[in-house]
Amino acid sequence: MLKRKSGRLLPAIVTSGALAASCLALLPSAAAQADGAQTGTAAGRQADFAAAAAEFHVPVSVLLGVAYQESRWDAHAGQYNTGGGYGPMNLTDVTPKMLADGAAGAAGRADLGKLTADPALHTLPAAAKLAGVPAERLRAGGRDNIRGGAALLASYEKALTGTTSADPADWYGAVARYSQSPDRKAAATFADRVYAGLKTGVRRQTTDGQRMRLAADPSVRPATAQLDRLKLRAAPAAPATECPATVDCTFVAADPSNGQVANRPADGMDVKYIVIHDTEGSYASAIATFQQPGGSSAHYVMRASDGAVTQMVPTKDLSFHAGNYWFNMHSIGIEHEGFAAQGATWYTQTQYQATADLVKYLAARYGIPLDREHLIGHDNVPGPVNSSVAGMHWDPGPSWDWSLFMSLVGAPTNVHRPGVGPVGSVVTISPAFATNKQTVRVCPAEDPSGNTPSCVNRTQPVNFLPVRTAPSATAPLFGDQALHPGGAAGTNEINDWGSVVQDGQQYVVAGRSVDWTAIWFSGKKVWFYNPLGKNTTIATGTKVIKGAGTAAVDVYGSGYPQPGEYPAGLSPSTETPLTSYSLPAGQAYVATQQPVSTDDYFATSKTLVVGGGKMYTIQFNHRVALVNASDVTVGTRN
Repeated sequence: MLKRKSGRLLPAIVTSGALAASCLALLPSAAAQADGAQTGTAAGRQADFAAAAAEFHVPVSVLLGVAYQESRWDAHAGQYNTGGGYGPMNLTDVTPKMLADGAAGAAGRADLGKLTADPALHTLPAAAKLAGVPAERLRAGGRDNIRGGAALLASYEKALTGTTSADPADWYGAVARYSQSPDRKAAATFADRVYAGLKTGVRRQTTDGQRMRLAADPSVRPATAQLDRLKLRAAPAAPATECPATVDCTFVAADPSNGQVANRPADGMDVKYIVIHDTEGSYASAIATFQQPGGSSAHYVMRASDGAVTQMVPTKDLSFHAGNYWFNMHSIGIEHEGFAAQGATWYTQTQYQATADLVKYLAARYGIPLDREHLIGHDNVPGPVNSSVAGMHWDPGPSWDWSLFMSLVGAPTNVHRPGVGPVGSVVTISPAFATNKQTVRVCPAEDPSGNTPSCVNRTQPVNFLPVRTAPSATAPLFGDQALHPGGAAGTNEINDWGSVVQDGQQYVVAGRSVDWTAIWFSGKKVWFYNPLGKNTTIATGTKVIKGAGTAAVDVYGSGYPQPGEYPAGLSPSTETPLTSYSLPAGQAYVATQQPVSTDDYFATSKTLVVGGGKMYTIQFNHRVALVNASDVTVGTRN
């Protein structure tokens, strides 16, 4: 399911109150996880840090401590993380394309150039100038990246104290500034983490095999009073948490650049969806990452061991978590500690129950239907534009037990009679999770936990059924048009989301053949194994849409107004069909109960633009999609 973890995507970035360009900076893209060749010295990365520290008169422990917090010393040669940062020093050079492709899902918006102008998003060019080398050499992630970070850190120290002290304690203010946070608390938190590492020491083998060590120095006492000289703004008082009484909940604010202030739903921006994610890292590292500027965020982060929750964004505000700005406008994101490729070992019963309690609370508060077109995974969110479709995330992965979770929220997916109705009726996908064992292929790039050293086939309980091009186990898997252009077959790769249907999703029956059921899916007729209807239940009361004429209906990944509907002074967002897909005449799909108005939001002026068009959300393939209400006819299946 082509994952690109956070390919969990690229950056979600903005200045405070403006659009930022998810998902986690601790989660490099799949390409980044498969590190390229090192560009450091033969002596290794540890020696590169020592050399850079000596060259720019930075205590080596401080340089190592900063880099550990920024990257855990990984190089990711030539690749940038989800905050637009390169190499072990996380030097940033954020482009409009990164913003468009990131968790903000800002593709199609007209003001991306302005939104990437903040110097904090371009530390790499500044570091390259200080180090006296071309910027491309810093992007490579090796020795010159470390030299650039050391030069930048030294420049901060000189500006603050007038010198470069040999005492690590004297670098607290420079370390805080290196975080690039404009907020005093966030900058101090970053510096405190660095100095905690200096005190306790750290050892780690990097993803490309470098053995790194930061020696412990329990005696270091950082000069925390230096923080006053940075004249950073005070963070606002933390708001009250928004959690039910059954959930252990605290509030830690995400960096303001990783979302937008709004007033949902009082400002007219309805909350329609709750999106389930996983962190691809630890609970603590996810919280720490969301506090750093130039990345993504989530409204809530859920711990695996005990279901404790940290809320990081008020639910009235936008969090950049879904890789699709329109869906960010209308959703609440919940991150779960864990790894999608190792989900069964991370997603605990306590975590499921706490999430269910939180979701029921939020659904009641915002009027969100408890169904699988409104309670969705990140893997169900559509790409906003053509270029983003193939790279959308696939978390929380096949091991998230949707059947259990939907039962816990009081909306079980198997509540109706098992079986399959006639052609034109609707079925709900509802395999028994424990006995629904499928084989998935997992490779190291899809599992940043480090527990998959080489590609392996795993047969395990999953939440999906594979779909094929004909009613036969030997027929090719359906290949999603964006993932496998030209009609190529799908695969059983764990990140190949295009060839599966998932528990709770609903589709219109397109045919039957002995033990096989056909459905309309992604503009095609696909088949899944369903002997005696054991993997489906017969759905009732569903709304079904078809094209209103003989032409194929356009499919969209977002719901923006038409250009002429924007007030003067606001740049219209681009709303174009997803050209890989269409809804052919004669096919039918399950839709949400009511269409919604097209809309767009501008945080700088707190303006919600509402268009005159209406759009249905439909279960189109593994992901949901949008169609214009004027293009379809609607019926109800009982």
